[in-house]
This record gives sequence, C-alpha cells and structure tokens, in this order.
Amino acid sequence: MYKRMKLKDTIRVAPRLLGEDVGVSVKDALKEKLEGRVDKALGSIVAVTDIEEIGEGHILVGDGAVYYDVTFDAIVFVPILQEVMEGLVVETVEFGAFVSIGAMDGLLHVSQITDDFMSYDGKNGRLISKVGNRTLSEGDKVRARIVAVSTNEREPRDSKIGLTMRQHALGRFEWLEDARKPKADESKNKDE
Repeated sequence: MYKRMKLKDTIRVAPRLLGEDVGVSVKDALKEKLEGRVDKALGSIVAVTDIEEIGEGHILVGDGAVYYDVTFDAIVFVPILQEVMEGLVVETVEFGAFVSIGAMDGLLHVSQITDDFMSYDGKNGRLISKVGNRTLSEGDKVRARIVAVSTNEREPRDSKIGLTMRQHALGRFEWLEDARKPKADESKNKDE
C-alpha cells in the first residue's frame, strides 16, 4: 500500500550547495539520503514530494556543512500482511516467480501459485502446471496476497515479501477471466 506521510529528519547540506536556494538544496539532500531507503517502521520511501518547514541551520565544529531540521511529505510503500496486490512477473526461476508489486518485488513460491503441481520449463523460462494446463512466465499480470514480510534496513535488496495465489480470486489475470466465463453446460441449462 502506498501512503503519503509527513516526516521529520535532520538533513546535512554539503558546503558546495550553500550558495544555492536553501529549499532546493534541502530537497535534493533529502532525496539523496532517503529515497529508496527501507525502514521497518515506515516501509520503503519512494519519493520526497514536498518540503513543509525548514528549521534554522546549525553548523557543527569541524564540518563545513549546515544541518537543518526539516518537516516534509513523502510517498512510502508499506507491504501489509494479507493485502491483495496486483503486479507483474519480472522473473521465473525453478523455485517460483518474482513479482513486482510496487517499490519492491515479492516471491511467489511454486507451492503458492496453484493447487496443481508446477514445474519449471527452463528452455522457455516459464512455470507449467502438471494437470490444469496453466503457465506463468515473465510479463504476466497477476493478483496475489502478501503472506510474509521481512524487511532489512541495512540491505534493502535482502528484504523479502512472500506472496500466494492459492486463494479465491487470486492468480494470473487470464486464469481469473477464464474462471468468470460460464461453462458450455451451464449456458445450455440457463437457456432451457
């Protein structure tokens, strides 16, 4: 889920930026420091959107930079357990598929794709079901539920989001459309 949050931080403006407009320098420094950062309490900071207040600058002994207390608005991506997300399969591997669900990727393990057994077709880079004749490959749009979240502040790339599609109304978009279509036998019964 994306949220707009009002945050506060102390930002360091390097000496080389002191001749420019303070608002521009502070916003650039905030973007450089925070955008892309993962925080367990906040989530992933996607963008600094607006500066609300810049406090008085402070200089520390031995450092030519100026430090400002800043109140600002930011767009933050927070993965929430049990939330249903729509995303795009960005990679398929032997053990599952990676799905882009916003600012982060989630792992859809092969055991969580369908009730059917899925095997990996390395030649074509896709996952294939044994019985249901379903495939999942790069570029497919899917709807999945978040079932596990593990964020790593030090190494954001090591953050993990677990997904499932083994519930009602979840899956590859084409599978969902096929499930909505009436079966041939059902349409005959309705006409009679």
